Amino acid sequence: MNVVDVDVPGGRYPIRIAPGRLDALDEAIPADATAIGLVTNPTVGALYAERAERALARAGRRVLRIELPDGEAHKDWQTLNQIFDALLANGFDRRSVLVALGGGVIGDMTGFAAAVFMRGIRFVQVPTTLLAQVDSSVGGKTGVNHPLGKNMIGAFHQPVAVEIDTDVLGTLPAREVSAGLAEVIKYGMIMDPAFWAWCEENAAALRALEPAAIAHAIQVSCESKARVVAQDEREGGLRAILNLGHTFGHAIESGLGYGAWLHGEAVGCGMVQAAELSAEVAGFPAADVARVRALVAAIGCPTVAPDLGAQHWMDLMRVDKKAEGGEIRFVLTPRIGEALTRKAPEDAVLRVLARTVGPV
Repeated sequence: MNVVDVDVPGGRYPIRIAPGRLDALDEAIPADATAIGLVTNPTVGALYAERAERALARAGRRVLRIELPDGEAHKDWQTLNQIFDALLANGFDRRSVLVALGGGVIGDMTGFAAAVFMRGIRFVQVPTTLLAQVDSSVGGKTGVNHPLGKNMIGAFHQPVAVEIDTDVLGTLPAREVSAGLAEVIKYGMIMDPAFWAWCEENAAALRALEPAAIAHAIQVSCESKARVVAQDEREGGLRAILNLGHTFGHAIESGLGYGAWLHGEAVGCGMVQAAELSAEVAGFPAADVARVRALVAAIGCPTVAPDLGAQHWMDLMRVDKKAEGGEIRFVLTPRIGEALTRKAPEDAVLRVLARTVGPV
């Protein structure tokens, strides 16, 4: 088992990475817990909820399963309220613990519910998608979507543990694997050129979920995110670089309707657009733009963005957590392995849109 420690003001906790962690979830439950709420969806629940319940039962506390509808389209306040309804109806208290068994949507909503139920209870992340394992389960970002913007309502609330069972990746559709790999290669692009080159060499092995390759990718990704989050828990500065490709990507998700593209697919395409914008305003070499486009394609993500209309694109990107005073701020990269956040002239953004959108 590999263990990555996250140490932030909001709490120190382990990320445990190994096959079979699903059968050891009782180890993550605090000794003083009074009850356990297992939050999942029907898709993941059918595969893994009974195993998780058996493991959690060994903690000696009652376990309540809470199933939410599946998909990004349901990551909203109405669905979130189903968690509160279940907790209140079943007498959960401040020493109760929630366990998020699922992908990024389940993790974000469970974490947000934990952040605000009785003004804050503990929770455990058990991510079952690659994207959640390498990104959304780590760092304490929680929340729900709003029709006008993705993840605009939420809180920073750290889990007490992240339990990553690499075996569960075997049931993922290929499209979900590709979406997760977009977040993996992101770490190379923003802070680790050697890891980027390794991803270029091992793209096929990663898509095939070759055990040694995927285990290495998960560990490096978690270590990278842990380093950034330790320095900037609440995204006051450095942590914003983790949003490379996300300003464009969130616009795609919102513009097409949540769920039309997977989050990682939108981020992968957004990374191509961020590379193009970096070439316009940050000196990113044209040859490296081609490398970004090639690797995004190699992991199976789209490289052509949907044509939402230039003005609609701009309006959507202004509804972004990095925007300031209505001005859009982008994560850009002057070279592979380095990232910064800055504004970009609108005419440069429009040129990038003109050459990166098309029929999809």
